[in-house]
Amino acid sequence: MSLKSNIILSTLNARYMHTAFGLRYLFANFGKLQQQTTIIEFTIQELPINIVEQLLADNPKIIGFSVYIWNVSEVNNVVAMIKQISPDVIIVLGGPEVSHHPDVPPVTDIADYVISGPGELSLPRLCQQLLNQDLPEQKFITGEAAPLESLVLPYEYYSDEDIRNRLIYVEASRGCPFKCEFCLSALDKTVKAFSLQPFFDAMDSLLARGVRNFKFIDRTFNLKISTSIAILEFFLERMTDDLYLHFEVVPDNLPDKLKEALQRFPKHSLQFEIGVQTFDPEIQDLISRKQNNEKTKQNLLWLRENTGAHLHTDLIFGLPSDTLDNFGDSFDQLVALKPHEIQMGILKRLRGAPLNRHNETYQLRYNPEAPYNILTTKDISFTEMQRVNRFARFWDMIGNSGRFTNTLPLILSEQPFKNFMQLSDELFLLAGSTWKIALKRLFELLYEILTTQFNLSIEVVKEHLALDFERAKLKGIPGYEQTTVAKKASKQGVANKRQLMHN
Repeated sequence: MSLKSNIILSTLNARYMHTAFGLRYLFANFGKLQQQTTIIEFTIQELPINIVEQLLADNPKIIGFSVYIWNVSEVNNVVAMIKQISPDVIIVLGGPEVSHHPDVPPVTDIADYVISGPGELSLPRLCQQLLNQDLPEQKFITGEAAPLESLVLPYEYYSDEDIRNRLIYVEASRGCPFKCEFCLSALDKTVKAFSLQPFFDAMDSLLARGVRNFKFIDRTFNLKISTSIAILEFFLERMTDDLYLHFEVVPDNLPDKLKEALQRFPKHSLQFEIGVQTFDPEIQDLISRKQNNEKTKQNLLWLRENTGAHLHTDLIFGLPSDTLDNFGDSFDQLVALKPHEIQMGILKRLRGAPLNRHNETYQLRYNPEAPYNILTTKDISFTEMQRVNRFARFWDMIGNSGRFTNTLPLILSEQPFKNFMQLSDELFLLAGSTWKIALKRLFELLYEILTTQFNLSIEVVKEHLALDFERAKLKGIPGYEQTTVAKKASKQGVANKRQLMHN
């Protein structure tokens, strides 16, 4: 048996393009155990039986899984099958979904060990114990946090295939100072930054290997402005036409020095993920979210008007005391700021999140199956929740896709949320689904709804749809234009016949 197959670090990613950044951090800090450890990644779309076959191919002794809200069901199926085929294989779980004992999913019942929290020190220590037959008595092990300066950085463990085909995640800091109760980062005690020079050396190495798309996973990239500017300057000095940087930013912290640096980036080289979540100050207070709404609006407008950055903003529906109308008001305010995307997030129950203290008071009722999406609250009915779920899906197809830049203003008009909700309801009635709607069919459905239910001018609707249809480079002619063409052909045919008769 190959030494390298003694330990396998694995997970199931949401899609192939994602990389398991956490696994690479673990591997980087495995020391001598690296020689008998390998990383094997899968996606949640793969069959569990095929995953199990690959994992057991070299008879490993230990398999560690990273468990998240998006893969917990699939990991459960894989682990259950492994335990049926090879019960002596030791299963170790880690990740946020299993880190809040006793609030843990059923997969922990069939695993051998569970590490809660950081694993860079605790997992290699546990693996060494297991290989030495020194079995710990406790199943649930609290992970030990390592000083960031002592960690080995993981970036050399991105493969050439990763660089060619997948997202490359990087981080310059860990933690978050804010206490927003819907987020697990509320449990962080402080923010810790990595030393910049080793980080920059690693980024230079990635650039030399061809990486051009860097997705920063820092929760608060613009918290310490001097560090933010140093990172931006680093990339500005190495700017190329294809360099692209993604940051998650605090929306109400945009001082002039940072603005000056941002303005120097070429168009389409920056993407900002901006969590607005809600503009309601009462909900913000209830969930311990500190956000200056006026500054947030001013900064979003400034970014839109003075930089070429792509603005991806987030709203959450289903927060305690939220209502359909109240959420619509936040949506309308955000639409007015013209971000490129508005992600319509539905509240999910995260194990360990402080928001769970509100579950009974506000009757927050969640799906018992992952991803634990909210189903009803004291103020939101199940029917309303389903309508917003469909709204979110159709918004992705029409609002966020960028395919309907000419038609979307017709839909939103002066009452964006009310109008798009009406459109969403009508689309669902006509299509019977929010999935598998061909783009050409979507154009035809929009035409029918806008001309009949919205009572818009046929000529105006056709004009705007035609511009978007051309941009989409679709082949053929949509149904509503075919009817027009047929009528014209029929009229022309009659005219030709008349002319022949007169001749």
